[in-house]
Amino acid sequence: MTTAPDFPLRILHLMAGAKDGGAETAFADTCIAMKEAGETIAVVTRSNNPERIERLKKAGIFVHVLPFGGPLDVYTAWKLRGIIRAFRPDIVQTWMSRAAQKVPRWSPRSGAPRYQVFSRLGGYYALKNFRATDYFIAITPAIRDWLMEQGVKPDRVRHINNFAETEPDAVAASRTAENTPDDATLLIALGRLHKAKAFDVLLDAMAMLPGVYLWIAGEGPERPALEAQIDRLALRDRVRLLGWRNDRAALLRAGDICVFPSRHEPFGTVFIQAWANRIPLVTTDADGPRQFVEDGKDGLIAPRENAYALAEQIQKIIADPDLEKDLIEQGFMKYEARFSKGRVLEAYQTFYLDGKTD
Repeated sequence: MTTAPDFPLRILHLMAGAKDGGAETAFADTCIAMKEAGETIAVVTRSNNPERIERLKKAGIFVHVLPFGGPLDVYTAWKLRGIIRAFRPDIVQTWMSRAAQKVPRWSPRSGAPRYQVFSRLGGYYALKNFRATDYFIAITPAIRDWLMEQGVKPDRVRHINNFAETEPDAVAASRTAENTPDDATLLIALGRLHKAKAFDVLLDAMAMLPGVYLWIAGEGPERPALEAQIDRLALRDRVRLLGWRNDRAALLRAGDICVFPSRHEPFGTVFIQAWANRIPLVTTDADGPRQFVEDGKDGLIAPRENAYALAEQIQKIIADPDLEKDLIEQGFMKYEARFSKGRVLEAYQTFYLDGKTD
């Protein structure tokens, strides 16, 4: 057994994900929160999102940029070894599989003090990509259970929730700027414009909700198809595609209902952001939400890919102010108990220290 390190921990985070996305946003939020909590943080990431890199740097985090290419990219792994020798981390945390493939396992020849590799999984990735991983962080109970079914020892995996990091003291976004009446019911949807997010189903539901407006904040490959669907359904006057936005709290506070219609969602931080910002939630029975949302208590759940049921759940909230109030209060209570920044950071620190004393 080794001795637990003095605080703060030195933590190197590795992210090789897409330009935008939920995991990428959670990565930046978590790094900044750990820095604000007093840990010593450095980051290695790709160059594909200059705005995210600038946000990390503004928080006082040193950012290294590497390509994280395919199998022929030996440069990234070589540079990582040098970064680790210089930074001397207690913890190296990878996000998703590409970063985990490149991280070197510690050895006496590493030229750095003993470090542990923690890999955060937001989905069901091939474990052959995690050969250097000592410990796994699963963002849902189902992912944790799946890892153990694959042979990961129970003491090597822990379920740690995402937290909802939204802008403090946010002012509601302007409805006037988006040509949305102040007295109209406004739905807010957040996420990458990808088939998995099922915004096409939400648009079909909008056709059954006359007078209701919708803002979708996100960017991605499905934009052309969604634009065409908006025109086909004659929704151009009531639907706004806002592009990728970082003012999540401002958008949620401008709306009346948060809708999270995903087909496939291993977790999905959006439902937590809705609870944190005290806006009623309508979601689906995708894997992530159904593990946490209690239908009729802190949100309403519709079957996946069922536009009629989605519209019906939205209409229930519009028609019942008491239901709306109950959903808001119960959702906020669950957020404070299980998904606040403080709760999640405490869970990370506990797991890190358990690993460091192994």
